[in-house]
Amino acid sequence: MSADFTSKFQTLIEILEYSSEKFKDRPLFGVKRDDSWAWMTYGAFREEVDRVRTGLAGLGISKGDTVAIISDNRPEWAIAAYGAYGLGAKVVPMYEAQHDDEWHYILGDSGTKVAFVASEEILGRVRAFADELPDLDEIIAFDGDGDGDGLAFASLGANSTTVPLADVDPEDIAGFVYTSGTTGKPKGVLLSHTNLAYNVSAITDVFPLNPDDRTLSFLPWAHAFGQTVELHTIYSLGMSTAFAESTSKIVANLSEVNPTMLVSVPRIFSRIYDGLQKHMEAEGGLTKTMFDAAVANAYKKQQLDGEGKSSWWVDAQHALFDRVVLSKVRARFGGNLKYAISGGAAIPMEVARFIDALGIKVYEGYGLSETSPIATANWPGSRMLGSVGKAIPGVRVEIDDAASADPRDGEIIVHGHNVMHGYHNLPEKTAEVMTEDGGFRTGDLGRLDNDGFLYVTGRVKEQYKLANGKYVVPTIIEEHLSLSPYIANSMVYGDGRPYNVALIVPEFDAVAEWAQARGIDREPDELVHDPRLLELIGAEIAKHTASLPKYESIREFALLREDFTTDNGMLTPTLKLRRNRVWDKFGDDVENLYA
Repeated sequence: MSADFTSKFQTLIEILEYSSEKFKDRPLFGVKRDDSWAWMTYGAFREEVDRVRTGLAGLGISKGDTVAIISDNRPEWAIAAYGAYGLGAKVVPMYEAQHDDEWHYILGDSGTKVAFVASEEILGRVRAFADELPDLDEIIAFDGDGDGDGLAFASLGANSTTVPLADVDPEDIAGFVYTSGTTGKPKGVLLSHTNLAYNVSAITDVFPLNPDDRTLSFLPWAHAFGQTVELHTIYSLGMSTAFAESTSKIVANLSEVNPTMLVSVPRIFSRIYDGLQKHMEAEGGLTKTMFDAAVANAYKKQQLDGEGKSSWWVDAQHALFDRVVLSKVRARFGGNLKYAISGGAAIPMEVARFIDALGIKVYEGYGLSETSPIATANWPGSRMLGSVGKAIPGVRVEIDDAASADPRDGEIIVHGHNVMHGYHNLPEKTAEVMTEDGGFRTGDLGRLDNDGFLYVTGRVKEQYKLANGKYVVPTIIEEHLSLSPYIANSMVYGDGRPYNVALIVPEFDAVAEWAQARGIDREPDELVHDPRLLELIGAEIAKHTASLPKYESIREFALLREDFTTDNGMLTPTLKLRRNRVWDKFGDDVENLYA
């Protein structure tokens, strides 16, 4: 840990005490009810946390015990978590979208004693296997009044003498974040109060946010990125968070709550990019001409800024375009949006440049659950589009060239206060990823430039070598394909083969519009074999991979009717591709492309 970094907070309890007092009367969480937004203050949140902490103590929860949460983001999620932290308990978050067998495994592996769940429907599903979990004593639904077999969340700890906060050591484990598990069972990443509180302090040390800033929350807190950045960090700064009604209503909600910051994974930013492109195509005429000119001039300004140059003519045009065109585009997102914070995967450069051109500064970061999660970030005064930034205060990044067969990059190793304490009950797995001097082997490929900016180029285990000896990282190609409005998902393959092929899931809503405009009346099951659609997708593949080296091009492809989703297990809850699952289902389709 860097000697020149002093953390503002040592534990999550310190954050709770500091913010609940300093920002007592400020809004914290906003929830839409009956077409209007209701806001909970910091002071009201603290009262609820004290109540739930007292209720958990009454259920026998004490220091070192485990409390689980199965829920999407909502105020009760944070109340339950901080209620557990205040007793020195460990918090294990899960997704509503996960399958029952995953809940079963995580609840058992973590030794959960009390589980909070979002609804009575989920409560019933957990009860169906609760008898197989000897440590599980209580299941409490956030919604509902409880029944003869369970407690009501709203009454937990009510009318009881408030239990004081526990004496928590900074190195005590605050929680497990279970990895998504692209292969095998998920692993419980043990994160201490130091890991999380120092990560929060390092972020706020370099990024200038204040209590008047606001976010729209939809990135799951069960994911380390969402939890650290959009719960703990925002709470420590006195900011406010509104909860999106759903991913389909993000744009509508943005215009209602007027956030200044949007924290997301690249897929959402790509949807914004696609949506705006389609909207402008539909508008056509002078509107599209002005928009294209405004974006082109913004790109020129980006280029000059990157070279340390300026042009009075470009600046003058940008000021005019910003007032007449771009400000109206930003108004669709509430009008106040200043920052787009991207993490979880690499954001396509074309998407980053586009959103940045709109006047919304893109700041991409990098990390994993095992690094709490932020390891590197771009921040004001230290930003390079296309990179994931520099190491945050107290963190050091190095590249192990020996871990990659491709001389252009190596495995990224992270050192510092953010490195996990290990995988729960998996000492062998922990030893595999830790270096002798305490660094964490990320499994990601990357390179550092001369200024210390990190560029992530893929996964060590996902890169493959073509028959001609060229190395390919499929995720890079898949990111390019995702820019097509007609492609929803893809998987690229070519390990040991003479060329790359791809399985393509069409974006069927866009394809349906395309087909209707051409008088093509076929069901999706038939449409995926239609030569006209195959020609369209082939052109889209060529268009969006034109900038890649020739050996990374896609020679053959097949269209699939079934999407890659969390429900069928082909995507993790964090939307990463489970290649082995896709291969199990569609391996024959891949082989046929080489036949």
